[in-house]
Amino acid sequence: QVQLVESGGGLVQAGGSLRLSCAASGGAFSTYAMGWFRQAPGKEREFVSAISRSARTTHNADSVRGRFTISRDNARNTVYLQMNTLKPEDTTVYYCAADRNGLGVRTAVLEYDFWGQGTQVTVSS
Repeated sequence: QVQLVESGGGLVQAGGSLRLSCAASGGAFSTYAMGWFRQAPGKEREFVSAISRSARTTHNADSVRGRFTISRDNARNTVYLQMNTLKPEDTTVYYCAADRNGLGVRTAVLEYDFWGQGTQVTVSS
């Protein structure tokens, strides 16, 4: 069983930056593909970004492409989401997730096996 703990959320002004971290424990982190998702109240959880287990492949949602960058450090069992040029519409709870399949990057919620508890990001206008 993998435990995922997100951190780094907070309040930032529009145009600012935040870096989210997700620390994993209890599993074979380097064999998992990892993803970031977000979910606003009353809405479905949506894909943000994903990275393959080797970090060779990444994929971002259209809404964040060019602004967000996903990376990972397998030695530290941690995945990151660097968020630049933040917009008020980026305000929501962000979740990291682990995909045991590990092959390539996937975007569907159901394809991920383990989830963190989420971290709140608030962007003020």
